[in-house]
Amino acid sequence: MSTGTTTTSTATATTNGATQAPPSPPPVPLRRNWRFQALWAGQAGSTLGLQIIDTAYPLLLLALTGSSTLAAAFGALQIGASVVFGIHGGSVADRYDRRRILIIGDSTRLIACASVPLAMALDRLTVAHSLLVAVVVGATIAYTGPVRLLAVRSVVPPEQLRQALAQDEARMSGAGLIGPPLAGALFGLGRAAPFVGTALTSLLALVVAVLVRFPGRPESPAEATDAKGTKDTKDTDDTGSAKGAALAGYRYLARSALLRPILAVVLLINLAGTAMLLPVMVVLRGQGTSDAGIGLALAGEAVGALAGAVLVRRLHRLAGPGVLLLAVSWLTVPVILAPLLPGGPATVFAGLFLVGLGVPTLRVMIDLLVFQQVEDALRGRVIAATMTMFTVGMPAGMVGSGLLLDHLSPAAALGTVAALLAAGLVPATAGRTLRRATWPDRTAA
Repeated sequence: MSTGTTTTSTATATTNGATQAPPSPPPVPLRRNWRFQALWAGQAGSTLGLQIIDTAYPLLLLALTGSSTLAAAFGALQIGASVVFGIHGGSVADRYDRRRILIIGDSTRLIACASVPLAMALDRLTVAHSLLVAVVVGATIAYTGPVRLLAVRSVVPPEQLRQALAQDEARMSGAGLIGPPLAGALFGLGRAAPFVGTALTSLLALVVAVLVRFPGRPESPAEATDAKGTKDTKDTDDTGSAKGAALAGYRYLARSALLRPILAVVLLINLAGTAMLLPVMVVLRGQGTSDAGIGLALAGEAVGALAGAVLVRRLHRLAGPGVLLLAVSWLTVPVILAPLLPGGPATVFAGLFLVGLGVPTLRVMIDLLVFQQVEDALRGRVIAATMTMFTVGMPAGMVGSGLLLDHLSPAAALGTVAALLAAGLVPATAGRTLRRATWPDRTAA
């Protein structure tokens, strides 16, 4: 009896083994994924070009008009356009072919950027023309930004997503580090040189968007299932178009028990980080630091972020998303006061470097949480909403720092910013949501 059972079991195992599908091959290493690397190169060129014009345009407007207000207007209009059009940009990414959106957006930015050196060659460049370009560039960021992130997601397997996003953070940090000094060097060669360079980087991004194919259509709501295997169509109708299309991403974030407090803290950090820049520059200048020294000191965050891109996986394994966010947030509080310590620009650089180490970890963390929890048909709007939340605190920080310096000394202004940030972090730290937050799906991450 026992012998017969064994034989039957063996035969069954043999039969099952013969019918079982062979294990799927391991994914291609990311360095050999040519679609991802090509998209990454195009995105790097686009980001570098944006960093160049963010520095070169204020210099140009200052040289043309002598007005610091008009020089600052370029950045304000660009950020404002990104925020305003970002509401629609996410909806477009979820409804139309994403690759086509990328091609149209990069073409529009190429034409806008190329118009500047052309107008300068014809001696026809005006302030109105320059500010119009700021609006166009900001609008293209709103439409192409979510699509670029979705394109990265579509060409890498889930188990490589964290690594891909970390490499993408290296792109952001590298462009932030190289762009401003490169813009200054090009501007020294001639006023048109930075804008020719930006047009060339936009052309690179456009060529990549044309040549590299990636899944352009979002999954229909009928194809998306939640973690329990049930259909999730509460934000969509039967045709696959979202109800309240443009604002669906914001409603999702407002309902999310984890993403809502995370983005609230990130907004607070961005506001405080932007508000500290002007007082830091005033303090360093009062200590006799040169303009070049101030620029090098403020580059500490970009250098730290570039180094921190390689630590993303380790830090994500070390702690949950909420704990990582709170750790970086509380570290920012004493860094705001770093200019008041001995050491001048070296101390500022070191403090910003430490904070910068955690920036890629937080950005990749938020991207992963969105990709793990949000269905593809809604993902563009959620990404656009998070990008808007990242951006909207910056103008408020700029205005707030100016108001503080009108009434307080630079040291008092920095102390006020640090105190307000700490006060905002207390309730987030005292609550359980962030401290107990875990990764929704570590295997997919």
